[in-house]
Amino acid sequence: MAREFSSIGVIGLGTMGAGIAEVFARRGFTVVGVEQNDEGVERGRQHLEHSTGRAVKRGKMSEAEQAELLGRISLTTELKDLAEADLVVEAVVESLDTKKSIFAALDEVVAPDTVLATNTSSLSVTEISTANSRPGRVIGVHFFNPAPVQNLVEIIRTVVTEPAVLADVQDLLHTLGKNPVVCGDKAGFIANTLLFGYLNHAVSMYEHRYASREDIDAAMRFGCGYPMGPLALLDLIGLDTAYEILDTMYKQGRDRLHAPAPILKQYVTAGLLGRKSGRGFYTYEAPDSPVVVPDSHTPSEADAPRLHREVRRVGVVGTGTMATGIAEVFAKGGYDVCFVGRSPAKVDGVVAGITRSLDKQVQRGRATEDDKSAALGRLTGTTSLDDLADVDLVVEAIAEDLAVKTALFENLDEICSPGAILATTTSSLPIISLARATSRPQDVVGMHFFNPAAVMKLVEVVSTVATADEVAETAHALCADVGKVAVSCGDRAGFIVNALLFPYLNDAVKMLEAHYATADDIDTAMKQGCALPMGPFELLDVVGNDVSLAIQRELYLEFREPGFHPAPLLEHLVTAGYLGRKTGRGFRDYGAA
Repeated sequence: MAREFSSIGVIGLGTMGAGIAEVFARRGFTVVGVEQNDEGVERGRQHLEHSTGRAVKRGKMSEAEQAELLGRISLTTELKDLAEADLVVEAVVESLDTKKSIFAALDEVVAPDTVLATNTSSLSVTEISTANSRPGRVIGVHFFNPAPVQNLVEIIRTVVTEPAVLADVQDLLHTLGKNPVVCGDKAGFIANTLLFGYLNHAVSMYEHRYASREDIDAAMRFGCGYPMGPLALLDLIGLDTAYEILDTMYKQGRDRLHAPAPILKQYVTAGLLGRKSGRGFYTYEAPDSPVVVPDSHTPSEADAPRLHREVRRVGVVGTGTMATGIAEVFAKGGYDVCFVGRSPAKVDGVVAGITRSLDKQVQRGRATEDDKSAALGRLTGTTSLDDLADVDLVVEAIAEDLAVKTALFENLDEICSPGAILATTTSSLPIISLARATSRPQDVVGMHFFNPAAVMKLVEVVSTVATADEVAETAHALCADVGKVAVSCGDRAGFIVNALLFPYLNDAVKMLEAHYATADDIDTAMKQGCALPMGPFELLDVVGNDVSLAIQRELYLEFREPGFHPAPLLEHLVTAGYLGRKTGRGFRDYGAA
């Protein structure tokens, strides 16, 4: 039979501990909170009163309900007051010695069948459990901050955790309205392991001056729909906290991707800890302020990109989804667009696709019939590349095949007038190879739109070693003119977004492959713990496992980083034809394709 929980002990009444106590009291449990001294007890009481007071102000509970909730929580400095507890949750500082001393002391206090849980976010639960004479009753329950608001809880099972303890704690967390996910005992658990590898990679990208802090953050916000950019998120977490988590993960797993970027330690040593110190990757109005203020690294208005070359007419080569979206973007932006397809049927398909898109916008009130007519009136379709002779910019959006694209650029170089900019939307091929096929490498630039181009705001403007500054600036200014957010980066595999996104996805596949956690639990952890719009396996099945594997291989070949080697499970799924939603099966089974 499942054990019954009625009395809960919480050791440590900081922000997290007090939040955990509130979570249990909200559901009617009797809670005993323990601190080491009277000052700690008073701080804990204030945390509880302030948190529940905010809920009253927001109309989420009445004053009577607040009083009743607080009445269920008794605070003490004596560990022996936990004698009747059915579950004890430890939430003290992240010190292994401190936690072990508490778990050893609990042996003399609680009943033999009392479940003991630690809220550690980075330490070994197994190591902590060795301090207790009954390690099988010890389990990790990692709440996320603020505990009353965040629904995700990571349950960490050690190799000796009793199955009944795991099942009972899962059931208990469900009764609290939480979404528990189960994983093994490895530093970082699910969310931090995947999150901090990605954050560390972003720091390294910034440290090597591949892109600015603003562009790295904007790329992930507008390209992936993330709520915050990685560097702004690190400032919120605290650079010292991030360093400690990464250092712990690296020491346990020896994965180079978790070795803290050197600049992170330099910032911490200098006292630049992020928001809490008033300065980290960004500068803030005051310590603990969320308001970013300009500093010496902030781009000035004088640095804003401008149109160095006049662009009136835009050419688009291709008739696929991406090409159609790009043609629509420029036509809606007021530019005359000449697009080239391989057959009259393909050309007609582009017009039909843009018409459908504009019709939807009219129905939703985002455009008028006049807007639709004007945009369609700016479109000219053709099957001849020669019709691009008088365009000022050509955007190529054909198949991701270097030989095919190279032949196209050789033709465009001969057809287009001198000074015309030749742009490619490639997401993975070396742009300098295309530029070398022309007599004007200085006029070749990458403009990597995201799919669907008419909806996604981001464009990565990619400069090769030969691209003229005025060409890159013109591409930037054009993007702004058509309502896009442009970020600048160099010509290397993955650019910004894919270089940060796909190693994270690959790490998630490795985690699944190691049977560390299920695909459902990993997806839930990343969506609820990190507020990402999709979990990694949902995203992989949407992108296509074949596409993901191809990008990961490109990253591995470019950087030769062992951690970038594609996960064998991903390769096996592709070999089996399990490519995701488009084939009806990937990491999940979707039925018929």
